[in-house]
Amino acid sequence: MEQIIQLQRATIDEHVRHENAHNWPKVHDTFVQDENAFYDVVPFHTHFAGMAGVKDFYGAADAAFPDFLLDVWAEYDSPGCSIREVTFSGTHKGDWSGVPGTGKRVKFHILAIFFFGKGKDVGKIVAERIYFDNDTVLKQISGAMDPSTVPDFVRVR
Repeated sequence: MEQIIQLQRATIDEHVRHENAHNWPKVHDTFVQDENAFYDVVPFHTHFAGMAGVKDFYGAADAAFPDFLLDVWAEYDSPGCSIREVTFSGTHKGDWSGVPGTGKRVKFHILAIFFFGKGKDVGKIVAERIYFDNDTVLKQISGAMDPSTVPDFVRVR
């Protein structure tokens, strides 16, 4: 059991490292490479199916916030599932929720749930599902909220 959790942690560390480097082929490689892969964005009620969907999600996120960075500040793991609490920061340069790029900085928190494969795919991500407060993002890109007011939370690792 501990070996599986260590493998999941290593995969997520690699996944986040490549997200922060915007190395999309390497990010995609952390997923199972078949139609079982998916990405869900809960606040948008959006399901991106298969590897094509996963790639579409990352393309849209990169277009909206091309300089985004993720800071993982808490992690929780059980065999087959890992959860990360993350701070997302970046500059709004492209469409987000129908709002064209504003050049405004954003900072918000995300809860990411990773689901892992079984058997030969035990160390691969099958799915990532994210939760966040999109109202916070929209307030920041409109200038109604200063991203510096978003608190940093205590690291739990």
